[in-house]
Amino acid sequence: MSEAGSSTETRKAFGPTALATPANAVTIARLLASPVLAVLVATTGPSSWLLFLLWVVLAGSDGLDGHLARRHGSTRSGAFLDPQADKFLVIAALAALAASGVVGWLPVVLIFLREAAMTVFRVHAGRRGVSVPARPLAKVKTFVQDTAIAMALFPPIGVHHDGAVAVALWCAVALTIYTGGEYLLDGRRMLRVGSARTV
Repeated sequence: MSEAGSSTETRKAFGPTALATPANAVTIARLLASPVLAVLVATTGPSSWLLFLLWVVLAGSDGLDGHLARRHGSTRSGAFLDPQADKFLVIAALAALAASGVVGWLPVVLIFLREAAMTVFRVHAGRRGVSVPARPLAKVKTFVQDTAIAMALFPPIGVHHDGAVAVALWCAVALTIYTGGEYLLDGRRMLRVGSARTV
């Protein structure tokens, strides 16, 4: 078999209904690591090099499961679990930081409510056979969220520059709410189109 043929076979190793895939393994590992990170933040202090490096690895692993999914084949389970892992990771870290007094609870609650609403809407749309793609700005939102958390965990910044952390976090909140509105509008439009086609 040629190298090109072998590469194609590797990329199509898993069909859309597969569950046990390398990409899903990375995603589940990120889900399981989220509460561990939260406990470490709450028990060892909000800022340390260990926590910062752990966060960089966990946040950066989002690109790894995406790469594996493109290489071995995207799955429906992965398409649902991957964004949930992102949300769970961010909310767990922010909740631990809020409990430690590094950030306020209000931005954490706003982000949680938005992400919970998006998850409910994704499930509702999925049951009607509609998959709403994320806009490019959603990636910017995730990056800003990750950056705000990284700043809070980074020892030279952390609790010593909580104003800078707060600014970054509120920027993340603004992007989170705005992109949530975009997603809901896109989803409602696609649902209306889908309903019209079935009439």
